[in-house]
Amino acid sequence: MQGRARLELLSRAGWTPQTPNLLRAVAHHPQLLEPFLGFAAALARGALPRRASELLALRAAWNCRSEFEWGHHAHYARAAGLSDIEIAGVAAGPGAAGWSEEDRDLLRAADELHARQKITDATWAALASRWSAAQLVEIPFVVGQYTMLSMVAGAIAVPLEEGFPRLPGGARAEVS
Repeated sequence: MQGRARLELLSRAGWTPQTPNLLRAVAHHPQLLEPFLGFAAALARGALPRRASELLALRAAWNCRSEFEWGHHAHYARAAGLSDIEIAGVAAGPGAAGWSEEDRDLLRAADELHARQKITDATWAALASRWSAAQLVEIPFVVGQYTMLSMVAGAIAVPLEEGFPRLPGGARAEVS
């Protein structure tokens, strides 16, 4: 485990040593934790294919330079079918060689949401040609969730557990 969290990492009945440190930190506020777990479960069962959702989560983590979110979602992305080369390529963004148009559009949407909190008409049109209305609604929810969690992890200095991948190239958000 890297570093120390700014808050004690709590435990709850039913949690195992594999429970993420972020949940252990958020457990200080049960009124936020409980509805968050429901929201997270809804996104996990969402309309987007798991691969698309993990691609969005990884790009949000990269854009925020969140080592915690990157580490967890690099792990989940492998299980969702992304290769190690694709996971590493998320850091290079939508302009990098090797992405399908579908993946490029998702990465571009994540970048636009991060930079301007909206999706351009051109990117929306490309997404709308492939995804259902429910999936289109879900895209900013996924990016927003992992942006928010990146902020929470960074604010509380939640350490990434051992065994999870680090941000490519050692890139990390630094607080000055």
